[in-house]
Amino acid sequence: MTSGNFDALLLLSFGGPEAPADVMPFLENVVRGRGVPRERLLEVAKNYEMFGGRSPINDQNRALLAALRPALDAAGLALPLYWGNRNWGPYLADELRRMREQGVRRALCFVTSAFSSYSGCRQYREDLQKAREEIGAGCPEVEKLRVFHDHPRFVAVLVARLREVLATLPAERAARARLVFSAHSVPLSMASTSAYESQLRETAGLVARELGRDEWTLCFQSRSGPPAQPWLEPDVNDHLKALAAQGATDVVLSPTGFVSDHMEVVYDLDTQARATAHELGIELWRAATPGVHPEFVALIVELIQERVSGAPRRALGSGPRPDICALDCCPAPTHGRPGPPRPGA
Repeated sequence: MTSGNFDALLLLSFGGPEAPADVMPFLENVVRGRGVPRERLLEVAKNYEMFGGRSPINDQNRALLAALRPALDAAGLALPLYWGNRNWGPYLADELRRMREQGVRRALCFVTSAFSSYSGCRQYREDLQKAREEIGAGCPEVEKLRVFHDHPRFVAVLVARLREVLATLPAERAARARLVFSAHSVPLSMASTSAYESQLRETAGLVARELGRDEWTLCFQSRSGPPAQPWLEPDVNDHLKALAAQGATDVVLSPTGFVSDHMEVVYDLDTQARATAHELGIELWRAATPGVHPEFVALIVELIQERVSGAPRRALGSGPRPDICALDCCPAPTHGRPGPPRPGA
């Protein structure tokens, strides 16, 4: 199979610190222009210290690139792989310069987010445009692959990850465990201008149906804005308290809004939410994110095949999102943007 008019694949992600000395510069990159007090950044930096000042996200992206190479080769897709980040090295603009130097003219871009929102989709498109304007003449054209929240392979990998963890529970406990899906909260002003929440609910419903589960809930995590700013709720910790009040003793949690086990998973869920669950007498079982599961790698290959060879655009729910988003799609929130990650990525 040829690669059509495309001559590279760019992996585009959030980025994260890789050493203690990186943490504050990284956080300053994340909140640049938002007026977040340094004292708040120092508070967040303490959370990174719990993990040696290193976010897992860059290593996870390296693993994804390593898994993609043989999968692309097997599909006959002769696309060299590149990787750039929004907030830490390798920076997007630097990678686009490298691509230009190596003769890339037109690339596809996979963004590590399955859902439509300003921060998860449009902002990455804006990042690409700004970087291309910075580089100027000869910068490669870059086209983002579509959002894939209801793609059969995405649903399948979430189902597989939940089945993996359910298989570790005694059958009786697995049957009565409450099923909870979690995603990054966003300001209501952002949620109201995108399909983010409806897509999350659609994905969760599709996964629950495959598991034969009629009852499930969607909750949110990792909010970082000022207390007066309304965000999507319920918070995962508050929801655990509500479940405890209902007599729940086992909860199986799927971090549906994330594609890898980065800091918002290992800190906000494995550290904070697990501590909350322990205090409430709840056993919390957390499913893994897609990561480098073969089904997830195959999903990326299939999204590429849609663009280079006209392969079917598969979807289980409301239908495949467009390749090129409308100019007014998922605008920035009208009442400020999220603050610093807690910790972020």
